[in-house]
Amino acid sequence: MNIKSKNSQNIAAPFFEQPQVETDVIPVREGVPFGIKRVFHPEIGIGGAYGAWGKSYDNEALIPLLEDHLGKPLLKEERMNLAPLGFVHRHHGPVLSDDEQLELEVEVGARFLREAAKANGWKPEEVEGVLIGMTGPVSDDYTEKIAKKAGIPDSAIKISVHKACDSSMGALHLLLNPDLAVHQQTKRNVAKELFGKKVLVGGIEGLSRVVMKSRDISALQLFGNGAGVIGVIPGQTMKFLVGKPHEVYDEKGVLTVAMSYPHSRQTKVDQSMIEFSQSGDNHLRFAGLMHEPEDRISSVAMASPMGMVKLFVRTGVQVVFDVYEKYQALMDEMGIAKKITVGIVHHANLKINSLKAKQLKDIGIQIPMPWILSEFGNVSAASNMIAFLRQLPLIKPGDHILFDGFGAGTYYDTFAVAF
Repeated sequence: MNIKSKNSQNIAAPFFEQPQVETDVIPVREGVPFGIKRVFHPEIGIGGAYGAWGKSYDNEALIPLLEDHLGKPLLKEERMNLAPLGFVHRHHGPVLSDDEQLELEVEVGARFLREAAKANGWKPEEVEGVLIGMTGPVSDDYTEKIAKKAGIPDSAIKISVHKACDSSMGALHLLLNPDLAVHQQTKRNVAKELFGKKVLVGGIEGLSRVVMKSRDISALQLFGNGAGVIGVIPGQTMKFLVGKPHEVYDEKGVLTVAMSYPHSRQTKVDQSMIEFSQSGDNHLRFAGLMHEPEDRISSVAMASPMGMVKLFVRTGVQVVFDVYEKYQALMDEMGIAKKITVGIVHHANLKINSLKAKQLKDIGIQIPMPWILSEFGNVSAASNMIAFLRQLPLIKPGDHILFDGFGAGTYYDTFAVAF
């Protein structure tokens, strides 16, 4: 299984300096750098936009920023060797007031929605659904705010999904799979309701804001800002084949994340950890329970990278195996000789993906899973969407691909789709 970085772009270069990236400065405080790239595949009819905001820091420049934040020098043993983990750059914004941060992230989100619609040849007023995954929303009504600012009608369904790094895959799975048990929590099946309609789905992660509320040395070095939004017409441009959601509570708190969104914080025996809530007729929220940091102040606290490997690999391999078996059975039933051409995997760190690839190969599953986000850092729910948009030009009509999301909590959404 191929997990090496393969991309026609020079991925070692900062994102803002890469070809076809449009840059701007968002006028908040002294100005916040912003970069975005649109992608469209005319043969399969899918496009979108991805990018980042804030200053780009390479692995060396990151250290003084973090030392200033922590108010002390980083010890040699605290400095992570980030390049072997797959990360060369990441983006961080300036320290802002709460009002300024809200202004910035609403403007950022609206731009990604507008540009994703534009990439697909849609006008904002034609969009009938917006599903956004995010770890730590800057406001409870963030999806509503950015949709409104982007010019998307009030009648469009807005859905916020909070399952940490799995959030955007949880959102896309929710949109495509009408048989998910989570639909039973609502009085409407959004997969059926939005079938055949123009929908924007993505992950928008202002993780600079989130991690700068932490003093966790690993989290501060790994995470950064990023976003990716795609436009799909379920059942037409993207067709669901098979899939599986999975959740298991992180009892030991290997990766703890503060919940900055509504949730009862109660565990229920033999019931999903995902709670559904609704604000008005058209804003739905699917929020996952997290093991939160013990101090109740920090935004995130995590084990070492190898701790993350142990947390996600074993279960992640099993979920992929289960979905792959379902896929093979479906192909046999349909009498079709097809294979999954590529896996779009969450870029948590390269060691996780490499070990996962090795263990899948050991049980006979070989799916290319390219590592193509080196200049973003871990951008949580945005990573699968950015990876998909970067892989999009190589996808052919009729291809089957595997989306593989996973995140703190812990949550997994793995599913196969056809174009």
